[in-house]
Amino acid sequence: MLTALLTLGALAALIGLVLGYAAIRFRVESDPVVDQIDRLLPQTQCGQCTYPGCRPYAEAIAAGTADINQCPPGGEGTIQALADLLGRDPKPLNPEHGEHSEKTVVEIDEQVCIGCTLCIQACPVDAILGAPKQMHTVIEAECTGCNLCIPPCPVECIEIVPVRQTIADWIWPLPHDEVPDRAGPAQPKAASR
Repeated sequence: MLTALLTLGALAALIGLVLGYAAIRFRVESDPVVDQIDRLLPQTQCGQCTYPGCRPYAEAIAAGTADINQCPPGGEGTIQALADLLGRDPKPLNPEHGEHSEKTVVEIDEQVCIGCTLCIQACPVDAILGAPKQMHTVIEAECTGCNLCIPPCPVECIEIVPVRQTIADWIWPLPHDEVPDRAGPAQPKAASR
């Protein structure tokens, strides 16, 4: 018994040393520019930019093989941020890749769902929960709104809905260019010269 424990302990120590050496010897450094670009992208993993996810698109931008205006979910804000980071001129969103729209998520009508799992297989971020021949549901906090789960659904039980606003993501609306007049209704603000 003692011999077996000592043998297993020595084997575990040897394997640990080999793995530690391999981690140091074969370490791959990532490009910090790629990491910065990837952080600016919306992480929808939708593929609308013609790349299989945000990280490959970030690598292509850093390598100069992709333009900064190929991400519809990111829209003009992401294009501007990428232009600022890379010292390039901002460009309008390339219409070949789609149009920017408000953030959405998907919902599954659980009464209609047949549990085929095709939507689970299509989801790039694992935001759909379910089992074969059981109803499925969407984890709204994980859903990126890529809508890649909709085409494979054979019973069309998935619909697109806008993201519900909560107290955590609510933004105070900007004031209008009107100044209330104490004597009457609001009057338009005079233009400054």
